[in-house]
Amino acid sequence: MRKIYAFWMAAALSLSSCNNYLDIIPDNIATIDNAFTMRTEAEKFLFTCYSYRPSVGTKEDPAMFGGDELIVTEYFRESSSMQSGYYVSHGMQRSSDPYYNYWNGQQQANDMYQALRDCNIFLENIDKVPDMTALEKDRWIAEVKFLKAYYHYWLVRMYGPIPLIKTNLPIETGVSEAKVYRDTLDDCFSYIIELLDEAIASEGLPDRIENETEELGRVSKAVVYAMKAEVMMTAASPLFNGNMDYAGLTDNRGVEIFNPRKTEEEKRKKWEDAAEACRQAIDFCEGVNYGLYEPEYFDDYTNMTEGGKQVMALRRVMTERWNNEIIWANSNAWFGDFQKHCIPRGWTAETVNNTSGATGNYAVPLRIAELFYTKNGVPMEEDKEWGYDNRYNAAKVGEDNADHMAKDQWTARFNLNREARYYATLGFDRGLWIGQGTRDVSQANYLKARAGETAANAFETCWNLTGFWPKKLTHDGTVVTSNSITIEKYPFPVIRMASLYLLYAEALNEINAPYEDVLPWIDKVRNRAGLKGVEESWTNYSTDPTKFMDQNGLREIIHTERMIELALEGQRLWDLRRWKEALSVFNEPVTGWNLLYNSADDYYKETLVFNRTFNVRDYFWPIQDSELWRNRNLRQNYGW
Repeated sequence: MRKIYAFWMAAALSLSSCNNYLDIIPDNIATIDNAFTMRTEAEKFLFTCYSYRPSVGTKEDPAMFGGDELIVTEYFRESSSMQSGYYVSHGMQRSSDPYYNYWNGQQQANDMYQALRDCNIFLENIDKVPDMTALEKDRWIAEVKFLKAYYHYWLVRMYGPIPLIKTNLPIETGVSEAKVYRDTLDDCFSYIIELLDEAIASEGLPDRIENETEELGRVSKAVVYAMKAEVMMTAASPLFNGNMDYAGLTDNRGVEIFNPRKTEEEKRKKWEDAAEACRQAIDFCEGVNYGLYEPEYFDDYTNMTEGGKQVMALRRVMTERWNNEIIWANSNAWFGDFQKHCIPRGWTAETVNNTSGATGNYAVPLRIAELFYTKNGVPMEEDKEWGYDNRYNAAKVGEDNADHMAKDQWTARFNLNREARYYATLGFDRGLWIGQGTRDVSQANYLKARAGETAANAFETCWNLTGFWPKKLTHDGTVVTSNSITIEKYPFPVIRMASLYLLYAEALNEINAPYEDVLPWIDKVRNRAGLKGVEESWTNYSTDPTKFMDQNGLREIIHTERMIELALEGQRLWDLRRWKEALSVFNEPVTGWNLLYNSADDYYKETLVFNRTFNVRDYFWPIQDSELWRNRNLRQNYGW
């Protein structure tokens, strides 16, 4: 393990112009001598514990660029310091100097062990503060216990079993005693859940944060319940629950740290416990007025069709601050400047030569676009009415697709008659893009992305690799002009209600509950997206009309629903790993459109961008080699 730190106060950047609780990070270096002498000093230490939160939704988040949802060019990788995501996504992880090294705090990652030690310092000393009430202390203690659980969970999700930091070692600890072992996987999850239960039991912790302006990102009981559900679902999933790939991986004590051998009853019990945690989280969150976001009016727009309203509502689920669906958001790094890379450079004819405003470098692979359902609510390859075999053929946009695309223009059948989330999530050639400064929808922009057109690639600094842009990540209030961009920032969602509903459906299916008990939780999310329920959609439109009646078929439906609903939100990488599906998915080629051509017939051809590789070893991050040299009691993960 690393050298024992007596204390280290993290400096954090101001995150936005909005005043909120976690923006007030101290710019002075505190010491243990005065850190707990009064409330104001202790509060600074509380801010420090929060400041280690991984910057979810940024290039420091492995799930954003380390998977297959967002890709960038090699040039952009170098110019924008995005090496970690680029190399991980290309299957080029290494143990000598790992990318996204959250164990040691290197390669675009915070030091989670340093974070845990600071949390322990806080918990060991907060009772010394004289000018605080017992109830306020109780609240702060619960918050830091949650953070301690969250940081442990972040590490376990990446590395598998880790050394737990329950308390800090005394300063007089000898070298041999400081060389700790990795705890078993079951012990790691048990300790994380224990901390979360202690936070839930707190009398001082509020049920939800009512004043988001002042306390955005601060922990509430709703956050703890939701995170506990996610943690227990992870623990129950195939990667962590009876995974025999790691059988025999023991440390030098002979302890098998991955706990692979489990009976079917033991594995089922984990799913049962996870289902109960999801149910409790849903009950609690709904009880304090969380639910699915469903705006009814768009008074700031004119000439918006019903189809346009549906798409905009789905975009704003993510970007509208403090809406009632987002249980916890990332206040450590608001999603701001990255938006310029999500919007095409030639968004309009006026911006065709603009390389300083919107740049459009973030590209979404074709495989992500393929996930979305048809308007009938089933996968396009299953829709008996849709014509999957002709999906790349050119077709003219008719009146029935005019809410989402340029009428009478040529596009691919691939883009026609898709569900609303497709049009809310992706920008593409001939697709309508509402917002970004244009409030009259009748004057909104249709992207023209084929060779030689306004949004086509023309500058190395503004290059999209696939012909799909992540529209979902852009706030519609971000304004693009001919030579600039004015960004409307928002805190990136970490947990929202739609995810909880789908987790509960997943857990119920895994314990083989009747499909009639599972479908309502999926249908909540589908209905908000404008789709019919699973049973009606599959019965009427699918070539496999009874798929939802079978556990394996329903599992596939649930997994796909999560991939669609949470697309581009940093969930796909973790889900595919915990389901043990990454080995097949991440070895498929990454493709896009044929961007060198202008005609629809030539442009809409699937074209290879790169081949990526993923091996069994890639399910878990490597521990840095130098860490193993310092501490011979640690055992490296399989394959590294």
